[in-house]
Amino acid sequence: MSECGEVTSEAARRHLPQWWEPLLSRIDGAGASDFTRLPTPERASRESAVLVLLGEEGPDSGPDVLVLQRAHTLRNHAGQPAFPGGACDPGDVDMAATALREAAEEVGLDPTSVEVVAHLPTLWIPVSDFLVTPVLAWWRSPHPVRPMDPAEVARVERLPLSELADPANRLRIRHPSGWIGPAFRVREMLVWGFTAGILSTLLEMGGWSVPWSIDRVEGLPGSGSAPVR
Repeated sequence: MSECGEVTSEAARRHLPQWWEPLLSRIDGAGASDFTRLPTPERASRESAVLVLLGEEGPDSGPDVLVLQRAHTLRNHAGQPAFPGGACDPGDVDMAATALREAAEEVGLDPTSVEVVAHLPTLWIPVSDFLVTPVLAWWRSPHPVRPMDPAEVARVERLPLSELADPANRLRIRHPSGWIGPAFRVREMLVWGFTAGILSTLLEMGGWSVPWSIDRVEGLPGSGSAPVR
């Protein structure tokens, strides 16, 4: 279980675009409390990992992040945007291996096109009793990706961080349980929950966030489905 941000070596960092540096400086040594108010238990029902994959279309385009939208027919998390990822398999050597394997299975990501940069602190998702380790990575050689199984993944998007940081696209969502957390309405998707929490923190740590109205609070549409047309 990752207790703090574990960042790649200084030599490897020199090959990353300049916009990485503020983020790496902040996450180096960051703890779970920087991402969530929930304490992380020592054990849970399952361990898992997600891939927070940052890339850029071109040198002047600015960074983006890869997300998928789950199929609307799924029993759990139907229609919800998320990072690629899932539960650890016995053959996975570490959390990065889990995240990359899941991304290959879900969106056809070539693991050799990715450079793992850091393991973020392990976080607890109470509703599923999962311990989740976000794996931060640089998409060194981007290539086309797509849903590998439409029954599980409806679409795949590269969301520019500039669009996520746009105050017009930011809000907070109130869950029927009473929980209120950050959210993004972008490209006909409502990104909320665990994924939005990670993105919101990374925007702050990387210096991309700009002031936005936290008074914009909306109820979760429908029964938890995420698309907003």
